Amino acid sequence: MGYEGVEFAGLFGNTPQAIKSMLDEIGLTSVSAHVPIDELLGNIAGVIADYKTIGCRFIAIPGLGESRRPGQPDYQQTLADIIAIGEEAKRQGITLLYHNHDFEFVKIGDKYALDLMYENIPSDLLQTQLDTCWVNVAGEDPVQYIRKYSGRAPVVHLKDFVMPGKKPDQLYELIGDSKRVDSLEAEKFEYRPNGYGVQNIPMILEAAYEAGAEWAIVEQDSPSMGKSSMECSRMSIEYLKTI
Repeated sequence: MGYEGVEFAGLFGNTPQAIKSMLDEIGLTSVSAHVPIDELLGNIAGVIADYKTIGCRFIAIPGLGESRRPGQPDYQQTLADIIAIGEEAKRQGITLLYHNHDFEFVKIGDKYALDLMYENIPSDLLQTQLDTCWVNVAGEDPVQYIRKYSGRAPVVHLKDFVMPGKKPDQLYELIGDSKRVDSLEAEKFEYRPNGYGVQNIPMILEAAYEAGAEWAIVEQDSPSMGKSSMECSRMSIEYLKTI
């Protein structure tokens, strides 16, 4: 299709060595991996070492469970946990990232919780992985937000979507946070291949380049438009080739 690398979200029973062999055979670069914070905390050094074996240069915490989110009981401990993970990642030559949704865009005082996280954790321990879909859903301009973190945005998520009506009350059911999706709500929000939604992908890419991003990751949480996941992946890369 023309993709140069891959970001992992689970290894699905494969050993790191087997994954590395697959990548070498196919000719794909291992860019990064989404690894849940609790999985990392279970064996920080070991889990990071596994992804280093695969060849990942970045590990991203893909979000936070309800109790760990800003304003919830475990949030302060979560910040301390991220620092501990970041220190071990740095020791092993891996850059730790945080992948946002929109729930980090709650105000604590006059600042977003996401911004406070990056203020409270040194940049050598935590970099951004801005998900441009969720930045937009939160009501902010993805282009400006990427520029805000210039020099701290090595990996940017390109994710397109449509949201014809209001933000759905059940938005997180669409990404697996609950067992049930209300079909009427789901119709109001849909992930799309890049170039088929509301995002200004050319401007996002320009901002990412100017901010020093090394990789742009195409992410589509679920297929749409009557297409399969692989068909959507092809639509995204074919669109990106045009710009």
